[in-house]
Amino acid sequence: MVQVKKQKGGIYIHVPFCVRKCDYCDFYSCTDLAKIPAYVDSLVDEMEITDFPSPADTLYFGGGTPSILAPEQIQRLIDAAVNRFQLSSDVEITIEANPGTVTAEKLAGFRQAGVNRINIGVQSFSDFSLGFLSRIHTAKEAIASFELARSAGYDNIGFDLIYGLPGQSEKMWQTDLSAAIALSPEHLSCYMLTYEPGTRMENNLRNGHFRPLPDKTVGQLYEFTVQYLEDNGFFQYEVSNFSTSGQTRSKHNQKYWTHAPYIGMGPSAHSLTGKKRSWNVRSLDGYLKKTGQGQLPIEETEELNSRQLMMETLYLRLRCVDGISILEFEKRFSTDFKRLFGSVVSAYESDGYLEVENNQCRLTRKGMLFADSISSRFIDVI
Repeated sequence: MVQVKKQKGGIYIHVPFCVRKCDYCDFYSCTDLAKIPAYVDSLVDEMEITDFPSPADTLYFGGGTPSILAPEQIQRLIDAAVNRFQLSSDVEITIEANPGTVTAEKLAGFRQAGVNRINIGVQSFSDFSLGFLSRIHTAKEAIASFELARSAGYDNIGFDLIYGLPGQSEKMWQTDLSAAIALSPEHLSCYMLTYEPGTRMENNLRNGHFRPLPDKTVGQLYEFTVQYLEDNGFFQYEVSNFSTSGQTRSKHNQKYWTHAPYIGMGPSAHSLTGKKRSWNVRSLDGYLKKTGQGQLPIEETEELNSRQLMMETLYLRLRCVDGISILEFEKRFSTDFKRLFGSVVSAYESDGYLEVENNQCRLTRKGMLFADSISSRFIDVI
């Protein structure tokens, strides 16, 4: 396999703490906030024994709820990362924040520590919807958190929003989008509500506590989202992600979609360097124990072969508006794209789901709605 070009890497730090676990969330999290100091110590220990030779230009605090941490703790972790890894001078440092956990002082403290991008987990500007999603904040607090972030000097702010809730109409979703746009953030992530196995929400669904929105209606909301946001200056660059310009795209998240090298630290965090993927133990206590013994908290490692990397490339790149660079794909995997996928491409092209132009194979707006099933058809012929 030929390496096309060397990309700068990314560093992800998983902060597993939450005030309360949301009913829909299947990310690893816990509510034992008393363990935060020990966790911060362990993260610094993990950094000290982690090798990551790649230069990195992103550092991302995800969760959980990273904004639960104090500014001094974020400062300590940023300093440790700067001392241990090769971070670019223009590094993008993002923190995910919950409106129910931030103050003017805390946001200013994060900014002073070096955070230059903030992603606010708004999810909705409707108190009714926030209640259904079991969020700890109100719509008023969501708006206030944005205004506080602007006042603290952040000029790159994103919102997370969720749609496709039971009973949600286009008008209700438009109200959410309008409220977000009115604040003029630089980035919007709009996720369809999914019922992940093992979550409280999925359990409530199985027990008949509510009826899910029909798939057809969710699809219509998706199509409305893309057009409405484009009409208001937000352009789609991935199925769920929209930005006001190429410069305000999430530089870190694009690492995952392009197989750039990245390392993840903290419980349940994943890493990918070259063909090697690994993931940490999905337990805070297990994580603290391993790092306390001077061991990397890795639960498992796998070596990806060319076919697996090709499968992931197809799946990830077809979710992106830029699509697949045919020339890069052929160079990287030493294969003939047209010979391998010609029949699949022709079928979806004729139906208006896919287009090939200037050696880029990309889904149309219509095709984006079926990105997962279309990528599966590509994968089937490998």
